[in-house]
Amino acid sequence: RRRSGRPVGIHRFPAAMAAAKGGVDGLTVMINGLPGALAVEVGAACLRRGVQLAPVAFTGPSAKPDCEITEGDKTVKVKLISSADAEAQKAALAEMMTTFGNRLIVVDLTHPTAVNSNADMYANSKCPFVMGTTGGDRDQLMKVTQESGTFAVIAPNMCKQIVAFQATMEKMAKDFPNAFGGYRMDLVESHQSTKADTSGTAKAMVASFNGLGVEPFSVEDIQKLREPERQLALGVPEGALKGHAWHTYTLTSSDSSVQFQFKHNVCGRRTYAEGTLDAVQFLAEKMASGNEKRLFNMIDVLAEGKMQ
Repeated sequence: RRRSGRPVGIHRFPAAMAAAKGGVDGLTVMINGLPGALAVEVGAACLRRGVQLAPVAFTGPSAKPDCEITEGDKTVKVKLISSADAEAQKAALAEMMTTFGNRLIVVDLTHPTAVNSNADMYANSKCPFVMGTTGGDRDQLMKVTQESGTFAVIAPNMCKQIVAFQATMEKMAKDFPNAFGGYRMDLVESHQSTKADTSGTAKAMVASFNGLGVEPFSVEDIQKLREPERQLALGVPEGALKGHAWHTYTLTSSDSSVQFQFKHNVCGRRTYAEGTLDAVQFLAEKMASGNEKRLFNMIDVLAEGKMQ
């Protein structure tokens, strides 16, 4: 392929050839979504664990052409390929797959509007991936991934404690349906102002609470806070305004005499980054063993005790 008179080939990414053997067990991670804050945090987690970073990543239409990931005394420079040039992104992914083979795993932390087009690209190439980006058409995402036979972990949340809470509430809904029959639910989620969509975790929890019998509640009923003034009033520390995930689920009886409240409040992004790396290493093991099942979620990762 050629673009602006320059061939799109592996010689554009010389660092890849020098490091083609990869890091831990030869594993290399391509972090699409750099230089986003969570993507940078995942990059740092890779360096902490000795997992190699691919020298190329996808980015948004207006990002700089490269970025650096630093952890301790380690710094890795990553070339960024803009979403404004879809052909260049396809070529870059193909080159990384050629270089690193079946030891390449993509982590997608891009944007809700890129979820399906990126997933189509990974599925068409059979490139294994961890989808940490929320939003998009989730049914189509699952369908394309399943039908392609591509190894993937797809989850709205990468924090192991929150994953355990989700699994617990899902089981509770199955074991004790209508336990909260007639209760009214209020669901408030607060994230940094740069998060474009409603919390994927909150959306996933709605089904469990409906299963417990609360008055009919839809994802459109979720209260989404993105304004700093309202977040501070909620109790979010000022230092966490640019990176937090606070969720409060309040269940109130029909006569208002009884109230239950469930909360999970996270400041910062490190817990999500570490969980993302757990998912990557879990997926690498499944690939190496030739596991018949190809599509997983974070509950699968947690159930096998693979979260550090």
